[in-house]
Order: sequence, then structure tokens, then C-alpha cells
Amino acid sequence: MIRFGPSGNCKRFYDEGHVSSVDAPKWLAEQGLNAYEYSFGRGINISNEKANAIGELGKNFDVAISVHAPYYINFANPSDEMAEKSFGYVLRSCEKARAFYGNRIVFHPSTVGKMTRKDAFELTMKRMHTLAQLIIENKMDDCIFCPETMGKINQIGDVEEVTELCKIADFYIPTVDFGHINARTYGSLKIEEDYDKIIEYIIDNLGSERANRLHIHFSKIEYSAGGEVKHLTFADKDFGPEFEPLARVLKKHDLQPVVICESDGTQADDAIYMKKYYESI
Repeated sequence: MIRFGPSGNCKRFYDEGHVSSVDAPKWLAEQGLNAYEYSFGRGINISNEKANAIGELGKNFDVAISVHAPYYINFANPSDEMAEKSFGYVLRSCEKARAFYGNRIVFHPSTVGKMTRKDAFELTMKRMHTLAQLIIENKMDDCIFCPETMGKINQIGDVEEVTELCKIADFYIPTVDFGHINARTYGSLKIEEDYDKIIEYIIDNLGSERANRLHIHFSKIEYSAGGEVKHLTFADKDFGPEFEPLARVLKKHDLQPVVICESDGTQADDAIYMKKYYESI
């Protein structure tokens, strides 16, 4: 089934007196949500014991838990030593995902840096092949690894690039971040057709089975000439994208993705809105 939930804990979670993510699965279930993304953005620093505790509650309350690997992964780094660290971050994130009793690992592919975009993408492809081999060698290929579409122009991560990366292995499934796509294309996502083109492109290139299991991030994002600037809330009226056209496209194709809201501080409340709107169609 389609799932909705937040990335991390929203302001209201803490305002209501909660201090630990161990409280999150029960709290989210009480809000009517059934997904939760735990971010290792600044480092993998949770114990297996705590991850197990959160994961047990996730199972009990039917809240599926995914993890976001550290933000500083870069498979286009010219340094082989730094690439080895990126491989390690993804594999360690997978170990922690399993400790949560989850099976989805989101990660950023790479940054162009001082290379040409062509060279950066080719190096990223090469490293993603190596990562796939390491995943298989470590018997992690029962999990889903989700390279993400990115919001800044100088990052590898438009829809076509991420889709091409996912052709390398069946356990690669895109994280389609529609806020990022909208930011890097200066507000291109406006009507149903704009979203439909993206979904149909992924179906055509990766097949219906993988498209059905997409990982989706959604939030409104401020952008400038370089793309993404910062995450906003659904209350913002100056920047998009809007969720309603995407909801109709997901319903049209009968997809069952995990949809994670990354709004700034209101991520659970905005996830509730998305779930209710989707169910109202």
C-alpha cells in the first residue's frame, strides 16, 4: 500500500512533550501516518539497541522505517579513498536500516565539483557499479537502495541521471524528490502532466514493478539560479511544488510508493495533509 510519513520529528512532536525518537512510531500512528524516515545526514550515530527499539515499535504500529545515508556521500569524488568512505557510509546505513527492521536506504549520488558534468556522471556510474558489487558481496541485496534526485544544478541527480543509475541493479530504485526537481528546473512542476511525464519516464525505463515501489520525497523548496536554497512548509505561497497534481498521478497509475515529507518543521502535519488528500480522490 502507499505510505505517508515525515523525515525526522516535527516541531509539534516536541511541543507535545516528546524528547526521543523512540516515541515517534506510536505518535505517528496516532496521527494516521505509516512511514518514518530516520536521517543520518550528519553522521551515523545511533546505537543498534535504540534502532531496534524504534524498529520494534515501527512493526507494532505498522510504521515503515527508511533511513537517509549521510549527506556527504559523493561518488564523483576524484579521490578513491573518499569514494571508499562513501561506499562505507551506504553499507553502514544499510546495517542500521536493518536494525530498524527497515529495508530502504536513501542517498545522494554525487556532486559535479570541478569536473565536467559528463565526466562526473561517468565516474558516478562506475562507482555505482562497484557499490552494487559490494551490496551483493555483503548479502544486502534484499534491501532497496534509493539514489535521490537532487535540488542543486551542480549535483548529479536529475530524473534522467538517477534513472540511468538505477538501471545498474534491480535493488536500485529512485528516490524522486519532487521539491528538488522543481527547484533545479526553476518551478517547472505545475500541472498533472508535468508530474505524469516523470512517472511515465520512470515506468518506461525501469518497468512498472520498480516504479510501483518508488521512494518519494516531497516539500516546497525555495530556489535561486543555482537551484535549491531551503526547504519550506506547505503554507508557503511563493514557491512550489503543489502536492495535489502528483496525488492524482499516483492514483491514476495505482502506484504504491513510500511518500516522505521534508517540510521545515511541519513535516508530519504536511504528511497528514498529503495522506488525507490522496485518500479523498
